[in-house]
Amino acid sequence: MSNLFAGPHLWILLIVILLLFGAAKLPALAKSMGQSARIFKGEMKAMKDDDTTAGTASSTVDAAPTEKPAEPKSGPAAPTP
Repeated sequence: MSNLFAGPHLWILLIVILLLFGAAKLPALAKSMGQSARIFKGEMKAMKDDDTTAGTASSTVDAAPTEKPAEPKSGPAAPTP
């Protein structure tokens, strides 16, 4: 299964793609796939940049001092019969 895209399998796959799409549509198909990959990379980079800016903003919020929660006051113990 690891040699699925090696040797004759790759040639057969390329011939099937050529027959399905035709020689005239292959350049347009490759162009649209390249544009899609470029858009995807740009969006991934934007998400990574958003994460780093959000990480620096949250680290400043985490550094703020916080109050300790109030401890419950215990009343007198109930007498045992």
